[in-house]
Amino acid sequence: MAPAAAASSTLGTFTGSPAGHGQRLPARVAASRTTVTARSAPPSCCLSAVGRRRRRGGAEAVGASAGAAAGGAPLPAALLFDCDGVLVDTEKDGHRISFNETFAEKELGVGWDVELYGELLKIGGGKERMTAYFNKTGWPAKAPKTDEERKDFIASLHKRKTELFMALIEKKLLPLRPGVQRLIDEALGKGVKVAVCSTSNEKAVSAIVSCLLGPDRAEKIIIFAGDVVPRKKPDPAIYLLAATTLGVDPSSCVVVEDSTIGLAAAKAAGMNCIVTKSGYTAEEDFQTADAVFDCIGDPPEVRFDLEFCASLLQKQFVS
Repeated sequence: MAPAAAASSTLGTFTGSPAGHGQRLPARVAASRTTVTARSAPPSCCLSAVGRRRRRGGAEAVGASAGAAAGGAPLPAALLFDCDGVLVDTEKDGHRISFNETFAEKELGVGWDVELYGELLKIGGGKERMTAYFNKTGWPAKAPKTDEERKDFIASLHKRKTELFMALIEKKLLPLRPGVQRLIDEALGKGVKVAVCSTSNEKAVSAIVSCLLGPDRAEKIIIFAGDVVPRKKPDPAIYLLAATTLGVDPSSCVVVEDSTIGLAAAKAAGMNCIVTKSGYTAEEDFQTADAVFDCIGDPPEVRFDLEFCASLLQKQFVS
């Protein structure tokens, strides 16, 4: 088994499967360039980039929404959140720690440092992440030899890792990111459907939603997670499943993501996507996003609100 330190030399070789502040008024969209401008624009450090959208002749068709924003724009029919990095910045001090504790318990001689784990995050899904790592660096001596047994071995490791991660969440050692609860409350209060769409294990996502957002909100939030779809992000399957299950048009949905693989999944599903950069994704290329912020934000440093999300649905498309 190659030691973890040696594995660090392979950084950049792990790739995913095919795949200033202050409260502000909502933004509007300039039809000709699909560029977000604002009646009272946030400072440039808050809105760091504006993405490009696919262009179609005429206006984009928008599905039925929950109502209208104060400015008259139709509200999104659904607000879809990624979990890790969006609801909570879980990766470095949550999932990574839980993986390493699992490896230590099983005496596998494996450890993922901060930099290596950042590279592994290019692979969607914890089981897929471990499999790709072991395929690249060599399987531990204690691992079985056949593909089928190794699949069960990975599943058992992931089960234990999820238990350890849930213990961290239940102790509330990892807080919600700024603005998450505010935006969810705003959406639920306006009748907008809210869901969480994640490649993480469903139990882990449910623990985050119920423990950190509370049982009352959790009852109103639908979770799509783990192996609910056969192909994980950047494949759009999980977002398409959410739209179908919620009974909404993908074009009427606004997704909040933090990574390029999540952004790719949302855009491939035909959805609007706002990126809130997280610790591991701050330097990624989000040129295809509709907007990019450092976080959602709470008063007095609100970066965006539900009305801003509604403004994205008014974009016009030109050939």
